[in-house]
Amino acid sequence: GGGLTDTMMLGAYDVPNQKLSVMSIPRDTYVKYSGSTVLINSVYNRAGGGDKGIEALKEEVGKLTGVIPDYHVILEWEAVGELVDAIGGVWYDVPRNMDYEDPSQDLSIHVQKGYQKLNGEQAMGVVRFREGKNGYANGDLGRIETQQGFLKALIEQCLQIDKMTKVFEYARIFTEQVTTDLTINNLAWFGQQAIFGGLTSENVNFITMPCATKSVWSRSYHANLSYVVPNVDE
Repeated sequence: GGGLTDTMMLGAYDVPNQKLSVMSIPRDTYVKYSGSTVLINSVYNRAGGGDKGIEALKEEVGKLTGVIPDYHVILEWEAVGELVDAIGGVWYDVPRNMDYEDPSQDLSIHVQKGYQKLNGEQAMGVVRFREGKNGYANGDLGRIETQQGFLKALIEQCLQIDKMTKVFEYARIFTEQVTTDLTINNLAWFGQQAIFGGLTSENVNFITMPCATKSVWSRSYHANLSYVVPNVDE
């Protein structure tokens, strides 16, 4: 929607060795951009969004990690729900009761803890839930852990061989619901390689960028704000 980026992940799929590695980059990570120290989740918008925004964000990710992404995917929250419904729901062990109401965002989350089949609306609530009653004590870092667990469950279910008959349909739905420079043939090829190449959940690895949380005085807000810095040695 042109605002701040809520979630960022850097993925690397090693097709010959069938390994998928994904690193979450906390949205409150401080980076240097155009001579200013800013949160990385503001870079896309500061650069004007669109192609300019994504190129600026790729550059910052490259400075941070040493890896400049080859492709990008921009996903709106609503698309998560539509994609989950398209594959018939996702079985996931929800780690806590999630209750949150925010009428200003037309956001209502009510999902109970435990192993269950999530529909699109429930899945969208699980990956968005962060604060409020029973929120994560460590804020966004806690939510990242849940997002990674959910995505691993989603990938595991997508890798089932019976899904192969629908891989082009999933690729079509994907291209309709997201903004990406991957073509439908690119997406279908990656899907075929994963299913027929033998990618397993054991070879899917999620990590969070090694980091530390800091507190700094903000002259704009006249308060101490928390932000994230990378642990460079790690």
